[in-house]
Amino acid sequence: MSLVKCEKLENSMVQLEFSVSAEDFKAAVDKVAKREAKKYTVKGFRKGKAPRHVIEKLYGAEIFHYDAINDLFPAAYAAAVEEAGIEPVARPEADVVSASLEDGVVLTAKVAVKPEITVGEYKGLKATKTVNAVDESRVDEEIARMQQRNARVITREGKAEKGDTAKFDFEGFVDGVAFEGGKAENYTLELGSGQFIPGFEDQMIGHEAGEEFDVNVTFPEEYHAAELAGKPAVFKIKLHELTAKELPVLDDEFAKDVSEYDTLDELKASIRKGMEEQAEKEAELAVENALVDQIIDNMQGEIPQVMFDNRLDEMVNEYRYRLEQQGLKLEMYLQYLGQTVEQFREGFKEQAEKQVKIRLALEAIAAQENIQASDEEFEAEINRIAEMYKMEADKVKALVSEIEVKKDLAVNKVIDFVKENAKITKKAARKAATRKKAAKAEEAEEATEETAE
Repeated sequence: MSLVKCEKLENSMVQLEFSVSAEDFKAAVDKVAKREAKKYTVKGFRKGKAPRHVIEKLYGAEIFHYDAINDLFPAAYAAAVEEAGIEPVARPEADVVSASLEDGVVLTAKVAVKPEITVGEYKGLKATKTVNAVDESRVDEEIARMQQRNARVITREGKAEKGDTAKFDFEGFVDGVAFEGGKAENYTLELGSGQFIPGFEDQMIGHEAGEEFDVNVTFPEEYHAAELAGKPAVFKIKLHELTAKELPVLDDEFAKDVSEYDTLDELKASIRKGMEEQAEKEAELAVENALVDQIIDNMQGEIPQVMFDNRLDEMVNEYRYRLEQQGLKLEMYLQYLGQTVEQFREGFKEQAEKQVKIRLALEAIAAQENIQASDEEFEAEINRIAEMYKMEADKVKALVSEIEVKKDLAVNKVIDFVKENAKITKKAARKAATRKKAAKAEEAEEATEETAE
């Protein structure tokens, strides 16, 4: 292969022109002829037994040229890309300029490439780090959630109350006619959860197990089933059972049962510490985002649309994979949401574009500052991945690209570099209770001013 020329076009497009020697082209044609000749039927010869020159005379002298060019193109294109020193981000649009056994082949490939990005100032950027204080109420809320998770379910007598779980049969009617999807047996529902049509659960409160009764509701105007939207309905109910949660006592024994700690105070301290660490991480991430936003706001470069589209495809496919891991198809999930695939993709568009810009900007800084990942850092990352997925390090290495992993590590190092060279102001956040008091004080002050006026 020989690179003839590399021409830069608009919008980060490049057109390569490269050639394949007559010798290599002839060898490729010979190889194709041996492989494909058996597929041709020629009168007077058994199928697959006709000589090559007979096939070429009957179908044309260039009958095997197209397949030979297809066979040669991947390696020739890859060599041209390497020699040109470009980084394609999409599939090329290829064309044949000329092809003959005497002169070889001349090809062109038009392809979008990673753009040349110019970043503005990335040292001395300013950001404010605000660490949210952990209110005691948040710790208590988490303890309450743990208490709920460890509650004992008991069957209880008497009238249904909010928070009870009811097991019942139901059948819905509109204008006296049962409608599709409006019937179920032994259905369980937590009263007050808001899962059913407004008013349905409220009307079940006060009834006892064994009762049969009607619930009268009206479907919302925006109900997903158009034939039911805005219509009054009657549900025939047969209540079988009521159950309630019996919460464990919050004491040291509770702490021992649900955690590794011996006392409730120790458990709360652990929860508080975890929340404080999470608040610190969130504050650090907010700083990073603020700094990165400043960088991409000042970056310049023609980013080809295909890069945004590719990232968008990746994000949708990642979401599809996560759903399939849960046994759910994306198309079925979108039916539940009442969305089309196009609407779903649109929801990722802004995020996809921002991620592409961030990556390009950080890579540009890495190149400018000569920030690279070392072999030791690469090995540490491989071991981290191996441990995460319970795999052997050698198998992980076989599955990943060392170049790409090192690029990812370098980008992370750029973020640290930008933070180290930024002017970060630390600000302690007031507790929620303090903010509420301040808000009330402001309201009182405004009311006083209005009275004075």
